[in-house]
Amino acid sequence: MFITERLFLGAYDGLLRSGAKKKDIALVRVPGAFEIPLAARMLAETKKYDAIVCIGCLLRGDTAHYDVIVNEVTRGIGQSAQETGVPHAFGVLTCETLEQAIDRAGLKMGNKGFEAAMAAVEMVNLKRAVVGRRSLVVGKSKGKGKSSKPRR
Repeated sequence: MFITERLFLGAYDGLLRSGAKKKDIALVRVPGAFEIPLAARMLAETKKYDAIVCIGCLLRGDTAHYDVIVNEVTRGIGQSAQETGVPHAFGVLTCETLEQAIDRAGLKMGNKGFEAAMAAVEMVNLKRAVVGRRSLVVGKSKGKGKSSKPRR
């Protein structure tokens, strides 16, 4: 679909502008939005990726199918991020009309793929700051000859 391609191009541009190298960006296509959470989980579990940018587009139809899929995709992406510890950016459009989707894929409302990539970069930086940071509070141990250990 041309919407998801525009979202991908926006995300790709955002990642490159943020310093990512082309060789470090992997594109994985799935048959539909419902498959995004499982693909994201599989990628995250490899521990090869700093972040996963999930991109897709769901358009409301005349049945409840849309609501079911939106809820499952959203829940699955969030659950994958929480359980793997790998940041997942949500770039899945949930639109009432094709016109809304076009607007969010690079026209009137910017490119939500680009925005998702920027969110991924911010979360990777946050994770690095939190995980890589040591406490500045150091206490003395009670035993003789033991070194001080950082407190968390």
